[in-house]
Amino acid sequence: MRVSRRTMLKASAAVTVLGGGAAPWAARAQQAEFIYKYANNLPSTHPLNVRAREMAAAIKAETGGRVDIQIFPSNQLGSDTDMLSQIRSGGVEFFTLSGLILATLVPAASINGIGFAFPDYDTVWKAMDGELGAYVRGEISKANLVVMDKIWDNGFRQTTSSTRPITGPDDFKGFKIRVPVSPLWTSMFKAFDAAPAAINFSEVYSALQTKVVEGQENPLVLISAAKLYEVQKYCSLTNHMWDGFWFLANRRAWEKLPEDLRGIVAKNINAAATNERADTAMLNETVHGELIAKGLTFNQTAAAPFREKLRKAGFYAEWKAKYGEQAWSLLEKSVGKLA
Repeated sequence: MRVSRRTMLKASAAVTVLGGGAAPWAARAQQAEFIYKYANNLPSTHPLNVRAREMAAAIKAETGGRVDIQIFPSNQLGSDTDMLSQIRSGGVEFFTLSGLILATLVPAASINGIGFAFPDYDTVWKAMDGELGAYVRGEISKANLVVMDKIWDNGFRQTTSSTRPITGPDDFKGFKIRVPVSPLWTSMFKAFDAAPAAINFSEVYSALQTKVVEGQENPLVLISAAKLYEVQKYCSLTNHMWDGFWFLANRRAWEKLPEDLRGIVAKNINAAATNERADTAMLNETVHGELIAKGLTFNQTAAAPFREKLRKAGFYAEWKAKYGEQAWSLLEKSVGKLA
């Protein structure tokens, strides 16, 4: 049986305490100076949590044990809306959240989710690592939150259904679809004449299982990780929006960290985001086949008819007015003319 040096040190400290000659700092030496909670809504097997565990280990090592980031996946600490409240109050110190849900607090944060705007990943990273991302981070900072430089990848979103495949915009008519708690999603699917229902992700599986809704939309990696294929029959590759996770910090907790520790934490969080992007891209190539094997029936769609339907419904004009000229021009600078 191997006994680590850390275990032996703990045992020695305990013996000293029991022997009555303990130095007061002996037990405290094992305790990190900053123990911060990081909450997210994804399964522990998702690339975000795999890379987050590596990130937390690297931060602990590089700070000499002073910073210990404890990870709480799968909505363990509450729904997205609960945790957004907690990150603001300091109930949790770190939280990753889709910009489309963050938009309930920071309206500009949902601009990356404009329907059928981004054609591919090259366009996404050009925008989100460039001027558009910088603009959104500035708006998040105004809400008294700290946001890291790199957005994590949640992927292009696809549509699943228990009743019928989605082959064109007309197939959405009357379709009962779960959407996240975000006005942009609701607006887009209403423009398609669907019947969107805003439901937190923690309740999606049961909502599909009990037929509260017919379908939902998420990236393939999350459809697989959350086992949504168990309660869905069809998957239509609509690529209707790209979504990512901003890594947020409570400002008071962040500013409590000495500057050198902040640099180590930020560096490792941003490096983990870059690695998670690569993981997600790789997984997208393999998970398609795995989901077919698990029983999902796939079909490909073309973006142009959906985009034209949104244009005619006034969706792009409506959101251009909401985001304002500056934000919209930065979006169109990356993706081309929408409205």
